[in-house]
Amino acid sequence: MGEHAAVLTEGNRQLRLHDPALTELLDQEVAYQRDTLAMVAYASLADPSVLSAAGSVLGNVTVEGYVKSRYHPGTAAFDGVEELAVERAKAAFGAMYANVQPHSCSSANMSVLFSLLRPGDTILGLDLDAGGHLTHGSSASVTGRYFQALRYGLDAQGIIDYDQVADLARRHRPKLIIAGASAYPRTIDYARFRAVADEVGAYLLADISHIAGLVAAGQHPSPIDLAHITTTSTYKQLGGPRGGLILIGRDWDTLGPDGKTALATLMQRGVFPRSQGTPSPSAIAAKARALDLVTQPAFKELGARIASNARALSTSLARLGHHVLTGGTDNHMVLLDVSRSGLTGLVAEEALESCGILANKNRIPGDTKSPLIASGLRLGTNILSQRGMGTPEMEICAELVDSVLTNVTAVGDREYRLDAGVRRAAQDAVADLCHRFPVDGYHIAPSSSI
Repeated sequence: MGEHAAVLTEGNRQLRLHDPALTELLDQEVAYQRDTLAMVAYASLADPSVLSAAGSVLGNVTVEGYVKSRYHPGTAAFDGVEELAVERAKAAFGAMYANVQPHSCSSANMSVLFSLLRPGDTILGLDLDAGGHLTHGSSASVTGRYFQALRYGLDAQGIIDYDQVADLARRHRPKLIIAGASAYPRTIDYARFRAVADEVGAYLLADISHIAGLVAAGQHPSPIDLAHITTTSTYKQLGGPRGGLILIGRDWDTLGPDGKTALATLMQRGVFPRSQGTPSPSAIAAKARALDLVTQPAFKELGARIASNARALSTSLARLGHHVLTGGTDNHMVLLDVSRSGLTGLVAEEALESCGILANKNRIPGDTKSPLIASGLRLGTNILSQRGMGTPEMEICAELVDSVLTNVTAVGDREYRLDAGVRRAAQDAVADLCHRFPVDGYHIAPSSSI
């Protein structure tokens, strides 16, 4: 047994011995993840080796700065870890530059914006109700308060309105355009965004937090050499720890707003010291491990399975009479308008959760409900696919969702009634499916079908 493994083994022994309350809660979470059908778009399963690295002795190391330019001594081993993570991030995405220190994609976005812009500068991002993200200029975020935020939306088919993007950009000349979404099920045309950005002299930021795994697996077009800068989280689809990345392709040496400093240098300074102090060394070790897995052939197979499963899930739900936004999906995400069934997103979410199925409420275009209620439901196939489920199981999953949603009676926006027999039947079916496709300790389980 190696030194690091011995430390973790002893740590687990002491935890069980001296803190049974915490141990019990952690054991409960393992069982919950094993026995719950997580049909969510915002998460993926981390391989046990990733979890091991995230709990490493690097948690005892404090660092500021970068390799060969640290503000603390004693970082020799971590220097190697960070270099490994950077090289693996570049390899996974075909990037020329990578920064692995951001604590999240949100903090990565903040670093980009505060490095390229001044207070009051104009930014253009996807409206939150159209599937955008808080950090893309929402009024609830500092990005919508510190900058002049304009928002583009969707056309009548629910596709990004690229003509509106171009019109707003020409009229308002934003300094930064953001191409990215947290609830958008279709392919994003980065080339069209870059053409608009070049026309108006704007920087283009691609936020691929939700689709990074599909990008790395070749299942979605990559923005790396089209956007000036690309950001992502490492846990939503990459099977990594909580954290973010900043990536740059061919524009790594493009000059920033001062006309002197390369974008790669600006991003280094933008993370530290501009917006973040010490990084999390153990999280960066976990990123390094996860990114190594991302570069393996099995991950490409997983990416293809995620995409095909999402299409199958969407088709099955539509066949059962549910209103699938945009009529389908190009990625891992399926969005439903549950208001047409007399439900709110909150009621749908809680009714499904009571049956052991996880999916989250989500606002949809034209939504009149608050974000805590919402009129939509967002589902995803990341974890289903990691467990080894294939297209036959997507029909079963759709039927389970349907069995719950068609038997729910909403009592206002928050309360509902669901027959106990329906709930028990759904719970039993979920238990059977989870038993047949266990979370078996592997990052990628073999598929049930091709």
